Amino acid sequence: MSLSQLIQAVEEADSSRRLLEAVQNLANARLEGAIPTLIEALSYNNPGAAVAAVDGLISLGDPAVPALLELLDMHNYTARSWAIRALAGIGDPRGLVTLLGVATADFAFSVRRAAVKGLGLMKWHWFPEELREIAQEEALEALLFVAKQDDEWVVRYAAVVGLQALAITIADKYPQWRSQIQSQLEQMTDSEETVAVRARVWLALQNIRQNIQVNTHVSTEVPPTQEKQSPLTPDDWQDILKQLYEIKRLERAANLEEGDPRRFQKLAAMVGQTN
Repeated sequence: MSLSQLIQAVEEADSSRRLLEAVQNLANARLEGAIPTLIEALSYNNPGAAVAAVDGLISLGDPAVPALLELLDMHNYTARSWAIRALAGIGDPRGLVTLLGVATADFAFSVRRAAVKGLGLMKWHWFPEELREIAQEEALEALLFVAKQDDEWVVRYAAVVGLQALAITIADKYPQWRSQIQSQLEQMTDSEETVAVRARVWLALQNIRQNIQVNTHVSTEVPPTQEKQSPLTPDDWQDILKQLYEIKRLERAANLEEGDPRRFQKLAAMVGQTN
């Protein structure tokens, strides 16, 4: 079927089952022209179709990011939550500030978990050297905060996975941050109440130590060698840099407590208003 026929099938679906099948077929086609319709499907009252649309958007990757970020400005919370899942699954740096804010402040634990997962899977190897440090520091603070403070165990579980990936990624460049992550995980082996999270903490510590021992500081979550080069433009990086520096400026202006990423709930909104 052509792209137009696949889109027409979605638009004319007259039952939940047919809508699900039509969205799945459109997602499986992996055509960039399908992005607007897949994003539209996120707002349908059909969770199965939304899951298929999210999977389709993730498979299309970075071409879907601009439209997803635009969707975040809408007031449809259901669509927004599905868009966060897609954005997190793609791991594109253009979604960094949004994920930082959502990971620590969204009221839905499933959305926080998706955002935390996105921070753990961020494509750090795409970042220019001068921007990577500030971005990774913000992600580190957010992941540590969630691992310590989030009330939902599934979100803390996702934070542990993210901390493991970040520790391995930064081990060579920032050994003090890696030690900070290991210290937090070791504390959780005693303080964490949920067995599943505690087991994941042990696995994370084991993976980090093994990685250090063999001196192959490469993320096991997203092997860089399997990733293409960054498609982001200089303007994209300038926008990300502007947002991160604006966050720092607002932190200083508001005298917000360092190390408490909940500040992003207000800061992300303020940054959005200035851009």
